Amino acid sequence: MPRFGLAIAAVALAIAAFLVVFLIVPVVTVVWSAFSTPQGDFTLSHLAGFFSLSLMRESFGNSLYVAGMTVLCATIVAVPLAYFTVRFQFRGAILVQTLGVLPLIMPAFVGAASLQLLFGRSGSVNLLLGEWFDVTIPVMEGLNGVVFVETLHYFPFVLLNLSVALNNIDTAMEEAAQNMGASGLRLFRRIVFPLALPGYVAGASLVFIKVFDDLGTPLVLNVTNMLAPQAYLRVTSIGLEDPIGYVICFILVCFSVAAMAGSSLFLRGREFATLQRGGTSLLRRTLHPWQSALAYLWIGAILLLVLSPHVGVLLLSFSKVWSYSVLPDVYTLENYATVFADSTRMIWNTFLYCGVAALIDVVIGTAIAYLVLRTRLPGRQLLDHMATVALAMPGVVLGIGYLRTFREVELPFTGTLLTSSWLIFVLAYSVRRLPYALRSCMAALQQVHISMEEAAQNLGAPRGRTIRRIVVPLMAGGILAGFVTSFVTAAVEISETILLTSRESLAPMSYGIYLYMQSIVGRGPGAALGVIAVVVVALGTYASHHFVASRQAHNVARKGA
Repeated sequence: MPRFGLAIAAVALAIAAFLVVFLIVPVVTVVWSAFSTPQGDFTLSHLAGFFSLSLMRESFGNSLYVAGMTVLCATIVAVPLAYFTVRFQFRGAILVQTLGVLPLIMPAFVGAASLQLLFGRSGSVNLLLGEWFDVTIPVMEGLNGVVFVETLHYFPFVLLNLSVALNNIDTAMEEAAQNMGASGLRLFRRIVFPLALPGYVAGASLVFIKVFDDLGTPLVLNVTNMLAPQAYLRVTSIGLEDPIGYVICFILVCFSVAAMAGSSLFLRGREFATLQRGGTSLLRRTLHPWQSALAYLWIGAILLLVLSPHVGVLLLSFSKVWSYSVLPDVYTLENYATVFADSTRMIWNTFLYCGVAALIDVVIGTAIAYLVLRTRLPGRQLLDHMATVALAMPGVVLGIGYLRTFREVELPFTGTLLTSSWLIFVLAYSVRRLPYALRSCMAALQQVHISMEEAAQNLGAPRGRTIRRIVVPLMAGGILAGFVTSFVTAAVEISETILLTSRESLAPMSYGIYLYMQSIVGRGPGAALGVIAVVVVALGTYASHHFVASRQAHNVARKGA
């Protein structure tokens, strides 16, 4: 037992060292650079310089506007979808919920390019509106274009979290309110939505964080007067010694952390629990015919918008010429031929970087889950907190932090700088995606009863062997889910990727898509590469669900036998 205790302590220290070196130190380096002189003295002059520049003040306000408006628009889109499909008898509810999550498997900046072709000034929709009604809608103009794209991409965060919260509300609460005369909007506003507030706040805070530090979408839409694009442009044009770039990073970190902490503080001290679990006694109400018609009309319109980026990317990937026309003028397979001829290495790099990063994540996630849930090691909760902090760290900040922290670090025995090696992608992806894998591993271990381990130990199995032969196999479904989640989200990462790519031979697919999208000529191949990325993500997601479902069916069959 003492030997196992030492092994546990060594594992905990190794994980803590990994998180400190590759997460805490780069972020602290960025923050310190925002408040230090070249001689290392503390100063507020950089912060004052930031606010003295009109472009920086404008970018700060624009980022807040885009993030706030996206949360508002995502709320308008997601709340009716969640409410109608969860609380009412609604034909096709499962299909609506499934289609509502589709935007997450496509990079936002890829959808931005296709939405320009569909809703831009000379896009398909405006061409039809101009021909039929002599009007156009400037939905893709400037900041509003960023809000539109981000809303369609990130509203599933609100949809997923709110749907779970609504499903867990005891319907007796609604029935009691109805018996007292509450109905319709008043019932939703006074009873249902307040009880589901934790789910909504969780989703809304995620949307705010993701939008506030998004880099790829504004760059593709040529909107540079926002904080994340300004941080990228200043570092790449002026250099790593530019203090204003670090001040921008400091502000991005502050607002991201504030969004997570603020959501917790907002809910603290309030009571949302009910006496019964809603999912066990959920009685779906029936809509009146006119209400059903309005609901289907609204949801149909939303789903058309949700699917429009996917349709646009698919059409663009097969188009040779698409300009000032509702549909492509000429179709071709040349875009895919170009991708497979020129970008095969990028596809391979994506599988390598994301696969290794996801493997690191599930190994660390499983270890942290075991340390937190199965041991009494002092400070074990700190590992969970340190790993979760990565969720609030903007990709731009971490990318710049890596460039500054490791710019002179050489890999052993090679003489190659870490920042010029493919390992820098693996480290960045694994740190940023660790919270996703960790949550899956924690959930999986919580479902493994400790009596399974005790039984193995009573039969003489050492603790280490029990973990390998009993615990890890029983956690396989959650571990795989964490691996796939980490892999697919890293595959479409763009903020860190743009900053860390030192040469094209090291670039993954997301960087290739971004490069292609920078020119009109390259958007066809870029869309083709985007379709490949979406297929990879979709197949990975499907494979994980299929594995988990088959494993559950196997376990049920074994119990029945």
